[in-house]
Amino acid sequence: MIRVSDLTKYFGPTRAVDGISFSVARGEVVGFLGPNGAGKTTTIRVLAGYHPATSGTASVAGFDVERQSLQVRQNIGYLPENVPIYPDLRVIEFLRYRAALKGVAAKDRKAAVARAMAKAGVEEVQRKLVGNVSRGYRQRVGLADALVANPPILILDEPTSGLDPNQRRRIKQVVRDLAAEHTILFSSHILSEVADVSTRILVIHRGRLRADGPPGELVARSAGRSLRITAACPANQLGELVTGLPGVAASTPVTGPDGCATLVCVLEPGSDPSAELSSRLLRAGIAVRELKIDLPSLEEYFQLMTEGADRDEEVAAAAAAGEADA
Repeated sequence: MIRVSDLTKYFGPTRAVDGISFSVARGEVVGFLGPNGAGKTTTIRVLAGYHPATSGTASVAGFDVERQSLQVRQNIGYLPENVPIYPDLRVIEFLRYRAALKGVAAKDRKAAVARAMAKAGVEEVQRKLVGNVSRGYRQRVGLADALVANPPILILDEPTSGLDPNQRRRIKQVVRDLAAEHTILFSSHILSEVADVSTRILVIHRGRLRADGPPGELVARSAGRSLRITAACPANQLGELVTGLPGVAASTPVTGPDGCATLVCVLEPGSDPSAELSSRLLRAGIAVRELKIDLPSLEEYFQLMTEGADRDEEVAAAAAAGEADA
């Protein structure tokens, strides 16, 4: 439903988006994750036709964003971070007006507005002035606006920005309910929200796509994993058994008050030496109290993909500069 290929966007000399590529299939709920200023909103605005791309291509529902902008807009419901509203219109009047602008036939308009209000959960405030409803309801009115023409694709840019915890929870539930009927690209810098509503995440940082996949799989393959082993043996013996395991950087084992040794090893991305270590312990006749792989949290993974990646690039650049000077 959404395809982006080598998309780049400059604002003057500033490169906001740097050659990213990804796709979103029909029925997916994809979280677009990144720190402030990462390029999320710029990418979304290119997809919605607000900004032209500097280079690369993008298509929505099979239509080219640059050459078939009208058809693209007919197939998306876009909720910007700051919802544009007419504060002096009642909610139902605003949505009827928006339905007319979006080409909903006059005979279908009443039903379309009622359906959008029900999906977004704003029926109880439909007679209130838009300018008088709370910020949480204002976001939901914006969501109803995105839904009023019943588009197959929803693009939501920071839909819970500035909301209190109860309001965020309600908006997330609305997004979950919409997932049954719509393809959703959901932008946020709040990690828990993305994990709660998305089946897949894209991590963008400094305009570059850093990761793409289901949250659990990305964390399971990432750096930052560790192997924890506690066994009924001397600490030096446990250290010897771990030595030479592929993908393992061993640390010094410690002996607990019960006489068992504990060792925590940093694992290389993708490695899982637990089966081999279990075999070694079994052959040595050592009783195992604990043997597990600890995964980083999504917050820790995000840090590795953003600030951690920045440090790695700085180290690599410094090493390259040192070699050039040598």
